[in-house]
Amino acid sequence: MIQAKNIHKYFDGLHVLKGVDLHIDKGSVVSIVGASGAGKTTLLQILGTLDKGSSKDPYELIINGENVHLMKERALARFRNEHIGFIFQFHQLLPEFTALENVCIPAFIKKTKKEEAEKRAKELLSFLGLQNRYDHKPNELSGGEQQRVAVARALINNPGLIFADEPSGNLDSESAENLHNLFFKLRDEFGQTFVIVTHNEELADMADRKLTMVDGNIIS
Repeated sequence: MIQAKNIHKYFDGLHVLKGVDLHIDKGSVVSIVGASGAGKTTLLQILGTLDKGSSKDPYELIINGENVHLMKERALARFRNEHIGFIFQFHQLLPEFTALENVCIPAFIKKTKKEEAEKRAKELLSFLGLQNRYDHKPNELSGGEQQRVAVARALINNPGLIFADEPSGNLDSESAENLHNLFFKLRDEFGQTFVIVTHNEELADMADRKLTMVDGNIIS
């Protein structure tokens, strides 16, 4: 699913990623752990095509057989929209839109018909136990409910790959546990691949693989 070779990244002369090599199998749940500043989020953003590695250090990033590093911006944006979903610590829902409308946004970007997008969004929200929350705006939802709406949004285009950055970091312990179990249920139901940056050791240890980053490198 993912093959990354020799990924370097610099910020103002600081060498953040130091030649990371990584292979992730399809249908696996992989956690990435490490101290703050180890490079976890930077690596996740590059793997998710939201950022690029160092141009002065040749690297390779292949996702689902596609060399995304060589894609032009428009093609890359289309690939990202169709094949990758994102879940963040802060759900980043648009406050003026309902849960249903927030979930539909990636589908509308893909130019999915409104009727089809809304049908899929309702299926996902119902699957996540939010069948009575379609018309509620984010400020009318609990933190756990908001995060489940964000999960539905990440899934709306049926991506094969989900990146999550501290997805339970803003949740209480019960909501966090429910979200963690949900990831594995989704993997089992839909065969998706999850790459999760987390400080939550319980979630990290549940994963099929646990990768530890130290000072810009994966050490285990």
